[in-house]
Amino acid sequence: MRIIGIDPGTGILGFGVIEVSGSTPKFVTAGVVRTPPHTPLDERLEEIYDGLTEIITETKPDVMSIEKLFFARNVTTAMSVSHARGVAMLAGRKAKLSIAEYTPLQIKQTLTGYGKADKKQVQEMVRLQLGLKEVPKPDDAADALAAAITHLMMSRI
Repeated sequence: MRIIGIDPGTGILGFGVIEVSGSTPKFVTAGVVRTPPHTPLDERLEEIYDGLTEIITETKPDVMSIEKLFFARNVTTAMSVSHARGVAMLAGRKAKLSIAEYTPLQIKQTLTGYGKADKKQVQEMVRLQLGLKEVPKPDDAADALAAAITHLMMSRI
């Protein structure tokens, strides 16, 4: 089974793909879809959709694991992230992927055992779980891999 994890964002959307055979997850690829600042939102969303559709076509995942939004103090940022999240889910749905959603708390709890773990702790657990020499960069890609690993672990419960 292949899982694509998504860390939604309008400027930078992280993705990470893992392959699961047996009990060990294996790193396939990770990266980001970047959109230029000061570009109209509709154009940015189109770039996210097209980029993610291409990644899904190339990597052929079976399921998408996407981070849910938590309430943000900056409503404008939360709204644009929610747009990117919706576009990512649409790309997954159009590719006939099942979609699982996890809160940041669930991701932190699943990977580290502590719901208030910091980003560095989560990223180190991603590195360990996937047997990588270094934490994946940029941070958005590592966060997307954390979402993918969370789905793997949550689906085994």
